[in-house]
Amino acid sequence: MAKDESAQRMEKIVSLCKRRGFIFQSSEIYGGINGFWDYGPLGVELKRNLKDFWWRRNVRERDDMAGMDGAIIMNRAVWKASGHEETFSDPMADCRICKARHRADQLPEKDGVKFCPNCGSRDLTPPRAFNLMFKSYAGPVESDDNLVYLRPETAQAMFVQFRNILDTTRQKLPFGIAQIGKAFRNEINPRNYIFRSREFEQMEIEYFCRPEDGLRLTDYWLEERLRFYDDIGIPRSKIHVKDIPDGDRAFYSKKTYDLEYEFPFGISELEGIAYRTDYDLSKHIEHSGKPLDYYDEVTKERFVPHVVEPSAGADRTALALLCEAFDEEVVTDDKGKSETRTVMRFHPRMAPIKCGIFPLLKNKPALIEAARGIVQSLRGHMNVFYDESGAIGRRYRRQDEAGTPFCVTVDFDTIGENGPEKEGTVTLRHRDSMQQERLAISDLKAYLLDKTM
Repeated sequence: MAKDESAQRMEKIVSLCKRRGFIFQSSEIYGGINGFWDYGPLGVELKRNLKDFWWRRNVRERDDMAGMDGAIIMNRAVWKASGHEETFSDPMADCRICKARHRADQLPEKDGVKFCPNCGSRDLTPPRAFNLMFKSYAGPVESDDNLVYLRPETAQAMFVQFRNILDTTRQKLPFGIAQIGKAFRNEINPRNYIFRSREFEQMEIEYFCRPEDGLRLTDYWLEERLRFYDDIGIPRSKIHVKDIPDGDRAFYSKKTYDLEYEFPFGISELEGIAYRTDYDLSKHIEHSGKPLDYYDEVTKERFVPHVVEPSAGADRTALALLCEAFDEEVVTDDKGKSETRTVMRFHPRMAPIKCGIFPLLKNKPALIEAARGIVQSLRGHMNVFYDESGAIGRRYRRQDEAGTPFCVTVDFDTIGENGPEKEGTVTLRHRDSMQQERLAISDLKAYLLDKTM
């Protein structure tokens, strides 16, 4: 895809997200705040469906996984032990001409000299370390003793609670701890919509194992995660698996895979799968003095477990779902008139609204009563949307832009006004093909649940 075409596609996606209520700029009426976003009515449903399916697949459908929900603010000692307080930083450089601030390692170069992407100046300050953690204070006094940080990752909570979870669940190696939660990084240059922001949500697993199993399990989780993306509508053909070479990995990692997606703005990281060895648990044992080792009752060994970490961004995955779903096609009606149809082709299990329910006319009480009855029968099982406003074709188009995979129209056949042959049936319209079929109301719930779960 050409660069201009890709940029236009991204602009259309961002425009649709605001117009249809997926994503809004945070604090927009006050000019917004860079790096922070709010999810609207459709966006929150999309993200909820993503997180719920991730939790179902990785926790509820497995015997070897336990969930937790750690606090956003932890004891400062956690971040000293993990090395974040001292080393969690990016190199920052300022342009002396236009005053723009950039990550020094992402500046463009020409003839071996870096320059400002805003104004083209080469007059840049020397790179300096900028700690990415947001600072705050716990308690009424703003002193160094009360200094805390908003967590920059969810992983450390799972490491420091390893002993409690091991004791309460009585799990045997290998087993994992899973968590979905907010993290915060004071990014120098938030960019690419919700891809890189200052407040974001992670879906993370720490999978503990024997040292000799670490590399094998890293490959196992690579396959599991690729299968997950396939099952939510992001095909493997769009994901690039990058095996991070020696020297480019974090110093504690023996193996790291990056899963990268073809976003309109370029191929960028969606998830990392890192074999972190025993680094984190060993550091917390060293700094806390508490036992975080494991006793194998079969081999009678005591050792510090190693860990494999599949870490995905909920916001980045939501963005990938939006980019993958967005489509425009030219359709021609029965009269030969052509128009561009914008449609979000979400996988049905990810779609914010599973089914739109329409009475054919809004001034026919029997149609409205039947449609409302269908709504009540489906609510509690899935998210549905009732709409009686405008021509039926316009209602279909609104649901196409919302990504709704199925629409149900209650018409005169439904209530038996055209004879008993089709009484108790509705018109079911498919989003992607726009084909329609008759379906009995009594079969509707089972049909939709089968298609959207």
